[in-house]
Amino acid sequence: MLGRTLVALACVVAWDATGGDLTLAQPFGAATGFPWREQWFLVQVMHEGARRVGWLLALLLTLAVWWPFGVLRRLDTAERFQMAASVLLALGVVSLAKHLSHTSCPWDLAQFGGVARHVSHWALGLPDGGGGRCFPAGHASAGFAFVGGYFALRRKAPTAARWWLAGSLLAGFVLGAVQQVRGAHFMSHTLWTAWLCWATGWLCHLGTEALRPRFATFATTTRPSETSSASGL
Repeated sequence: MLGRTLVALACVVAWDATGGDLTLAQPFGAATGFPWREQWFLVQVMHEGARRVGWLLALLLTLAVWWPFGVLRRLDTAERFQMAASVLLALGVVSLAKHLSHTSCPWDLAQFGGVARHVSHWALGLPDGGGGRCFPAGHASAGFAFVGGYFALRRKAPTAARWWLAGSLLAGFVLGAVQQVRGAHFMSHTLWTAWLCWATGWLCHLGTEALRPRFATFATTTRPSETSSASGL
């Protein structure tokens, strides 16, 4: 898993090196701004609606630690806790990174009608003249944050794990694309969010496995209804 994580990191860094962010943003923006920025479906459904759905799913996963449903009944308490915690931690990591970032959104740049200049997000501590706090992509994390569930599921439900991973990645990239069309983020913002969420999920898995022997009773506790339900799957 370390190899995959490092390969993914190399791919994201390589994208940064190409300077393709502005190239991909130009078809959607003009000197007067981004025409689709306030489009109703993109704002109300794909942004506000998707954000609420993401938090609802996070809440359901948290409740499922104690009241599991569906494929989650196959997991023990520690694995379900890992699944919920990885989502919340990934959201927290992305939110913290955004809070510390000086990088502004594409719609803030001068070439798209704003006042900021384009500065690499690697230029730490160098303001670009805009509002900042736009890197990485927060909205895409409503999908990518769930990739950590793959690590919790893959041992006992490998098929479900693969579908979970595919769904989380698809949701993240779709939400990232929506924000790119609106001028809220560059592609690199989305890619870094994906990697941060993956790395957070993997580290959360490693931490759970390391702590499992110390909390053996908690880790293997299952509710009576879980055992009977799992036996019928």
